[in-house]
Amino acid sequence: MNEKIKVFLPYLIIIVAVVFIKAFIVTPIRVNGSSMEPTLHQKDIMLLNKAAYYFSSPKRFDIVVVDMPDEYLIKRIIGLPGESIEYKDNTLYVDGKEIKEPISNLETDDFNIEELGSDKVPDNCYLVMGDNRKNSLDSRELGFIKEEQILGRTSFILLPFNRFGNVE
Repeated sequence: MNEKIKVFLPYLIIIVAVVFIKAFIVTPIRVNGSSMEPTLHQKDIMLLNKAAYYFSSPKRFDIVVVDMPDEYLIKRIIGLPGESIEYKDNTLYVDGKEIKEPISNLETDDFNIEELGSDKVPDNCYLVMGDNRKNSLDSRELGFIKEEQILGRTSFILLPFNRFGNVE
């Protein structure tokens, strides 16, 4: 093997590995806006797990990154395919049953999925909302999010260091 190739081969392998990991497994992503407060804050840097749904489907309350035409949105999954979703008096009801959310003190205006023109979340779609329900562009305005629009799950804050770690 040529000496020059021997010298550069380890660097080439590292570059290819980093590009592969960033393209298919994990990549950093920045929170833009206040729609996920108090859970996430403007300019938090998080890890996007692109491989999270290769072998499974998104779950209720996962924090996901949604690919929109002009930007990425970070939201929480509230409704799964085939479910009827309603908020009444700040309480989430799924198929008529009360569901406790992982975040306390959420203020959510009354909402019924029928306002989106359907009595259930369509197949391969999800209903997503920001944790800051009073200031969030989400499924209530955008409609249902298709599964292929979900780039992955994010639940780990890298920066700032005082917020480093997992979020729920």
